Amino acid sequence: MILKRPTEIAIMAEAADINREALELVAASIRPGVSTLELNKIAEDAILSKGAKPAFKGLYNYPKTLITSINEVVVHGIPSSRILLSGDIVSVDIGTFYKGYAADMAKTYSVGDISQEAARLIDVTEKSFYVGLEQAQVGNRLGDVSAAIQKHVEDAGYWVVREFVGHGIGRKFHEGPEVANFGKAGTGPVLREGLVLAIEPMVAQSQTAVEILADGWTAVTTNSSLASHYEHTVAITKEGPKILTKKGQPVFSLASVGGFSGKA
Repeated sequence: MILKRPTEIAIMAEAADINREALELVAASIRPGVSTLELNKIAEDAILSKGAKPAFKGLYNYPKTLITSINEVVVHGIPSSRILLSGDIVSVDIGTFYKGYAADMAKTYSVGDISQEAARLIDVTEKSFYVGLEQAQVGNRLGDVSAAIQKHVEDAGYWVVREFVGHGIGRKFHEGPEVANFGKAGTGPVLREGLVLAIEPMVAQSQTAVEILADGWTAVTTNSSLASHYEHTVAITKEGPKILTKKGQPVFSLASVGGFSGKA
């Protein structure tokens, strides 16, 4: 667990702004007929234009700037010439390095008209992040965050993906501790001021394992159920959790998200 000074968190907030703005540009271009490779170029151009660096490109030899995971893909979908179709859902994960510090976020988007079930899955995943975030207080334990996410997802009838978890973040993109989206309240490390976490629920429609495809990256549900992903970079502060990758929200509060509306 690497704690950050306020000056470091301020730089991470700059990285987070660049990251969020790039994702906003990508989101504005998500529509039927667009390829994920086109989305990747939009993101890369936006990050580079700010003097920052795409965090994913080259990380563990990953080849692209974005992660674009369509329908049954949980995470690590590689941008390609594949065209988005109406009815698809696509999870876009984006990371940025700026002045030596990283930011990370993800959101699942609808493409054209999607089913009510797909829309509900996206909503539950997003809300589970905020339910977990409420527990991200100095003095609580990491298991409090994990257990809250799991309960919200399972109460809605969905499945928390076990194979992938969130993480600490800072000078390295992946730092300790791991942030599971399932677990037992009252367990795990104590949350301390200065800890910065990438909290990222990944949720499937039904209980499933995950399989990695032949490209070595793309992770899909083995039962072909849809999957959704939502993530922010969060600093633990004495005043409460601060979502660095969310515009205009210095410190988290229930009122600021309209009772867990989770609107970015």
